[in-house]
Order: sequence, then C-alpha cells, then structure tokens
Amino acid sequence: MSAPRRIAVVGAGAAGLHTVEALRRAGYDGRLTLIGAEDAPPYDRPPLSKHLLSGQWQPDRLTLRDPRALDELRLDLRLGVPAQRLDRHTRTIHLADGRRVPCDAVVIATGVRPRRLPGADTPLAGAHVLRTLADALALREDLRTGGRLLVVGGGLLGAEAAATAVGLGAEVTWLVSTDTPLAAVLGTETAALLTGLHREHGVRIHRGAAATGLLHRNGRATGVRLADGTDLAADTVLMAVGSEPATDWLADSGLRLEGGLVCDAHCAASPGVWAAGDAASWPDPHTGRHRRLEQRTNATEQALHAARNLLAGPDGTLQAYTPVPYLWTDQYGLRVQAYGRPGAADRFEPVDGSVAEHRFAAACVRDGRVVGAVGIGAARALRGLRAQVAAHSPWPPDPPRPPAE
Repeated sequence: MSAPRRIAVVGAGAAGLHTVEALRRAGYDGRLTLIGAEDAPPYDRPPLSKHLLSGQWQPDRLTLRDPRALDELRLDLRLGVPAQRLDRHTRTIHLADGRRVPCDAVVIATGVRPRRLPGADTPLAGAHVLRTLADALALREDLRTGGRLLVVGGGLLGAEAAATAVGLGAEVTWLVSTDTPLAAVLGTETAALLTGLHREHGVRIHRGAAATGLLHRNGRATGVRLADGTDLAADTVLMAVGSEPATDWLADSGLRLEGGLVCDAHCAASPGVWAAGDAASWPDPHTGRHRRLEQRTNATEQALHAARNLLAGPDGTLQAYTPVPYLWTDQYGLRVQAYGRPGAADRFEPVDGSVAEHRFAAACVRDGRVVGAVGIGAARALRGLRAQVAAHSPWPPDPPRPPAE
C-alpha cells in the first residue's frame, strides 16, 4: 500500500488535535481532515469541573490552540458536524450534514459520552452531566444562586465537582456507593484523606443505596430515587455516573467494539484504521487483557503513538504502546497525582513525607510488586517511583550495591 495522501481524524478533542499535530511534525503534507461534533475548536476538558465551573476561568482559556496555530496545520476543519458512519471498505466517513469524507487512513478519537440516570432521557432543567464546555457552563449557571446540589457518582469527576460547588456556596450532597469513594482509583489511604476533606468543607456524603432514577416536576429535576425506595431532594442534580465510548457511529463498520474500539498493541483497529484516546481499547502489556484509559495524558501520548505507527506504513517498524498511566486531580487546594493502578494495591508504602501532613509520596504494592504510586506535594519523589511502576519492580527495592573497592 502506498503512503496515505488523505488522512481523516474523527474527534477534535485533545487526542484528535495531538494526532494531527504529530502527523504534520513528522512531515506528512497530504490532505488532513479533523472532524469534531462540537462547534468549539479543540479545548482542554480537565478544567471543566474545576477552574471553569468555579468561574475562575472563562471558556477562551481552555482553548488548546489559537486560530493561527490551527491555520498553520493546514486542516480541512469540520466542526459542529458529528460523524455518523464509517464505510471501512471504501474508507469513507459519512457526516451528519450529508457530506462524505474519503480518506486513505482514519484515526478514531471520538472519546466518550456521559451516562445518564433513568428519567433523564429528555432534557430537564436542573439535571446535568459534565463532559462538554456547554455542560459546564449550564451547570455553572445553575450554581450561581447556591441551593442544593446533589452529585451522583463517586468517581473523580463527582469529587471535583462537589469540591468546586461547595466552594461556591452550594449545599452539596455527594451520593456514592462505597464506604471510601475514590479508593478504587487512588487507593484507600489517599481516598480516605480526600473523603475527610470533603466532610470538613461541608459536603454531606450519602453512602449505600444507588440512584435508580431522576425525579422531576414541571420540567425540572427535583432529586433522585434510591434503590431502597427513599428520595433525595435537590435543586440541581449532577449525574457523574460514568461514561461509555462514543463508538455507536461505528456499529455497522465491521470493527470490533467491545468496551471501546478494540485495537492491537500498535493502536491499529484494522488496516488503515487507528485509534487514540478514551475510546481506544488495547492489550495491557502486563496482563494481555484489553483496557481503556480515560486520562488526559493518555490522550496525548496515544495520539503521538498512533500517528507514528500510521506513517510507518505496513512495511515499517511499528512500536507497541506501553504507557505508564498517569492522572491528577485538584481538590481543596491539593493536587493529587498517581501513576499506574494505586487502587489495585494491597500495601501502601510511603517513601517521602506524611499522609497526615497532606504531603507524601507512596509506592502502591500488590503481591510484592509495585503496581502504582500516589502522592500530594511531593512530585520529585513521586516521579522517582515512575520507573518502578513501569517495570512492576519488586518491593522492597534491592538495596544499593556498595562501591567497588
């Protein structure tokens, strides 16, 4: 197969933007189309639940590249028009406006979409998800008057939104299903620290029964009903109940869709079709099982990897994608950073600082191997653990060898 002269990237978020930039930096000078479902040019999502929701930032500060930088990429930029179908055999992308984009290769970077509670199938005032710029601005408007906010979902998004909202003066209830929310992501010790901070700042944490549906009256959300039959009342409801890959438009493409767009170790889903970012599922180098990462750093790193392998061609040397997962979260003035899978550990081994002082770095160990690292305010020590996470090194580490005499 000859080198592609027409490449289309579907998804204009961080993964899509970094893909087109990597292609141009590598010398690709053919037609390059970037397709995005939202009207806005590529912007950063992590600040939505923090800086933008709080009002500290305005939307223009989230933009990843200014118009001049986008112009320099020489893109066929299609914003505000979702992709509806991919004909894999003719390499044609069908858009919602009826137009078609033929290409020699395509990179899927469509990310995820938020799940909603039963009863939220039609728009309701006061019922929100938080994925897009428009979502964040709508929730921010509802929080301007304070009132009662119910955050449903015990993940990072729910935690960040709860912390931001209570800082705005809202009366916040956080509905979670586990005793220590975030433990599966950050490990029990770090999650317990953050849970305590939420309580100290006035967040009411409601554990136990899951929400089974959204309550509403006269076109406005009024709370949720729980599995035990009780109701929780609220003026505003944020549904932070997880997400699913935005791959439904690929349903009849013949591509394998199982918890994401299934790829090989090189980020290829099929000949001429690649994937990067939240929607991509590829084999974990340690377990062999397919996994997805909904992490900002992964969106960037996997985009660069997919672009490199795409340009290598079928006869080139392809590189396996073997990332060290990395995430961060900002809550109550603290930045928590984590590598690997701290939530999978059975031992928490501090190497610097103190959890009680809210400044520490720790190795997260399972079956005698380092599977993750987590820390607050100890970035240098935490970075020192990254290589051990990548290698699944034994713990405790081997003592340094004495110098040769």
